Amino acid sequence: MKLRFGRPDISRYADRFDVPKAGGGLSVTFLGVTTLLVQDGTSAVMTDGFFSRPSLPSVGLRRLSPHPGRIDAALTRAGVSALDALIPVHTHFDHAMDSAVVAARTGARLIGGPSAVNIGRGGGLPDDRIHQVSSGAQAAVGSFTLTPVASHHCPPDRYPGDIEAPLIPPAKAAAYRCGESWSLLLEHTGGRTALIQGSAGFVPGALAGRSAEVAYLGVGQLGVQDEDYIRAYWQETVETVGARRVVLIHWDDFFRPLDRPLRALPYLGDDLDATMAVLGPLAARQGIPLHFPTLWRREDPWSGLPGAS
Repeated sequence: MKLRFGRPDISRYADRFDVPKAGGGLSVTFLGVTTLLVQDGTSAVMTDGFFSRPSLPSVGLRRLSPHPGRIDAALTRAGVSALDALIPVHTHFDHAMDSAVVAARTGARLIGGPSAVNIGRGGGLPDDRIHQVSSGAQAAVGSFTLTPVASHHCPPDRYPGDIEAPLIPPAKAAAYRCGESWSLLLEHTGGRTALIQGSAGFVPGALAGRSAEVAYLGVGQLGVQDEDYIRAYWQETVETVGARRVVLIHWDDFFRPLDRPLRALPYLGDDLDATMAVLGPLAARQGIPLHFPTLWRREDPWSGLPGAS
């Protein structure tokens, strides 16, 4: 296969950065990769909490540590002082490396499987701030109910396996093994629901019988899969839960800090254009709005959808 350099031009999709802006109620704020802040003014939960975003040379050549300055700057800009819970969608460094620090900063409970537990313990969180869950088990936190469902990482998984002992930074990127990869179902007491699919992998039939009005769909590495895989991924997530709006996440270059404009992952690792060439027409035929989220902006992906109080 011929190597392709450069990266997709995200400005091609400027018209899709149009998730409705939130008012004073329930909202979702995109904070890069698959870090999402979901809040209603009383309760707040977050996925991942990854803000350090080390450079590619650092990831390849050095041991990694959370970057306190970048973490604090991101939390301040997002207006986050307290969280009820933080849950990594899986435990690769670009998802979970900062999770223990963010939980410590915000008073959150760190929720996850055994690998996430070992990140929390390695990061110094006390056991009473760590909550281990299994697939299908509900966790009630503030105004939200979180239900992780076992999934797969999108192939190839460069760091497969579990984190079997407390992971104390600094550590190599390879130490952040995938661990438990979740399809995360979120329900608010007001009735609104969402699926957060952190990685573009799936377990056939795993979400059967589940429902979600909105799907936040991870597309990292999806563009290097064949068309049949991309269609199956959409079917096993969006179609299976009956989502009526889709917001794409995990498309941004996570080696670039958040104080610089977001850009797509390079062709050497992904092809967002190939993903959109399949998902764009598929969503249009099914009448499902397909969006990109806007960094830092409180958005209401349920706006205009019927139902819920």
